[in-house]
Amino acid sequence: MAWAGQRLVVAHDPHKGQEQTNQRRQRIAELERRAAQLAGKLDAQEAGQTSRGRKMSDSGAKARFYREVCEAHLASIIRVDLKSALFTYEIHEPALQRAQMMDGKLLMVTNVPGEDLSAQEVLERYKSLADIERGFRVLKSDIEMAPVYHRLPQRIRSHVSICFMALILHRVMRMRLKRAQHPDSPQTALRLLRRVQRQTVRINDAQPVTGISSINDQQCAIMAALDLKKLPQEGGQMSLV
Repeated sequence: MAWAGQRLVVAHDPHKGQEQTNQRRQRIAELERRAAQLAGKLDAQEAGQTSRGRKMSDSGAKARFYREVCEAHLASIIRVDLKSALFTYEIHEPALQRAQMMDGKLLMVTNVPGEDLSAQEVLERYKSLADIERGFRVLKSDIEMAPVYHRLPQRIRSHVSICFMALILHRVMRMRLKRAQHPDSPQTALRLLRRVQRQTVRINDAQPVTGISSINDQQCAIMAALDLKKLPQEGGQMSLV
C-alpha cells in the first residue's frame, strides 16, 4: 500500500499471531475468573456471610479489578463501568476483534520506493535497526556505559571503539550461553564472575602470596559455558571470610 510518496509494508507471522491470540484469551479468562471471585464475595456479603479480611464494597471491587485489567493492558477490551453504582464490566467485542486482526502483524511505513527496496528488504532493514537499538540499551543497562563528553577526534574514536568492543563481547557471551543452554543472562554472568578476584597477601616481611579467590560451582558452570580457560592458580585459591 502506498500514498503521498509513502509505502505501508505489512509483515505477518501466522505462528506468532496465533501465540499472541492464545495469550490474550488466557489473560481474559483469568480476569473473568477474578471478576467472578470479586462478584461472589460481594454477593456473599449481601447474603450476610462473613469472611476474613476487610469488607469489600462495589467501588473497591471496581477499582481493584480495573487496576488488574490495566496491568494486563486490556483496558480497551475489558471495559469496567466505573460510573455504575454496582460492580460491572463487559468484553468489548469490536476491540477484541481488532486486536486479534493485528496479532502477528508488523506495520512499517517507508518513503523508499518499491524499485529500490522490496517489502522483504524493508523488513530486514527494520530488524537491523531494532538490533542496533537493543545494542544501545545493552550499553546503557547491562554494560553500564556512562556518557562521556569528548572534544578531540581521537578520544571520540577511542570511546566509540571501547563501546563497540564491549557490545561485541556482550553478544559473544549471549551466544555462547545460549549455545550451552545455560539459564543465566550475560548480565547475571558478569555479576557473578565479577566476584572472582586475584588477591595478593603479605604478612609482615614474608614473601607475598598471590592467588585467585575461591570459585564456586555456579561460576565454574558459567566459565565452562563461555568456553573460558581455567584460571591459573599460582599461589592457590583464597577464601575470603
